[in-house]
Amino acid sequence: MQFTKVHGLGNDFIIINTFKESIKNPNELAVKLCHRHFGVGADGLVLVGPSDKADIKMRIFNPDGSEPEMCGNAIRCVAKYAFTRGMCGEKIKVETLAGIMGPEVILDGDEITGIKVDMGEPHLEREAIPMEGPSGQVVSEPLKVDGQELLVTAVSMGNPHCVIYVDDASKVKLEGIGPKIEHHQAFPAKTNVEFVQVLNENEVKMLVWERGAGPTMACGTGACAVTVAGVLNEKHKRKIKVHLTGGTLEIHWSEENNHVYMTGPAEEVFEGTLKNY
Repeated sequence: MQFTKVHGLGNDFIIINTFKESIKNPNELAVKLCHRHFGVGADGLVLVGPSDKADIKMRIFNPDGSEPEMCGNAIRCVAKYAFTRGMCGEKIKVETLAGIMGPEVILDGDEITGIKVDMGEPHLEREAIPMEGPSGQVVSEPLKVDGQELLVTAVSMGNPHCVIYVDDASKVKLEGIGPKIEHHQAFPAKTNVEFVQVLNENEVKMLVWERGAGPTMACGTGACAVTVAGVLNEKHKRKIKVHLTGGTLEIHWSEENNHVYMTGPAEEVFEGTLKNY
């Protein structure tokens, strides 16, 4: 079985082309392959295959075997993967569990300089996150976690996000607090967690605890959710740079159509052959 290792700002994935390969148990395969000592090592397994609704279909599986609805870094990698292999043109329609997404390969001559993705509209109503409680938006709302009260803003980009503002992101003990918020009873489908330090009206610094994966170097849907949350909390402009551990994403929440646009890199690392799978 052939695979390709890719990453978007250090958020790394194993891509398998199911146009050519047959996968019977992707959940179990993800647990094995994503292990960083006994497998290839990755933040997720991505299957690229046929779709009757779009150019291609993308499925993502976390290291714990769970299947999230969307992944912003993964879809940029998938767009580059598909384009460079002649599977589609510069503008691509990708079927995901969060709906049809529209990546676009940005070219400077023959060189791919980045991938821009129309991530669609954010979902802000509590039941759409989903999050327990009365109807309405969740903006700077108190949430009790491990004996302390945190102010959280909830946004869904097809998957749930809980955004928390801090004075200094470097002081966040991510591995201690992250899983407690992910599994908090307020989030029936669990949640991704972002800790955000606002640098100025054009830039923020973000740390992420990803649902089903733990701490990662970048999260595309998380960066989009953080941008939306910042506008709702009047902390910065609608077009900003989000600085993550692995690099920077440019995010724009458009006033014209309410869509969120993400622009950033995607890199292939190597190709390989899996045996005994």
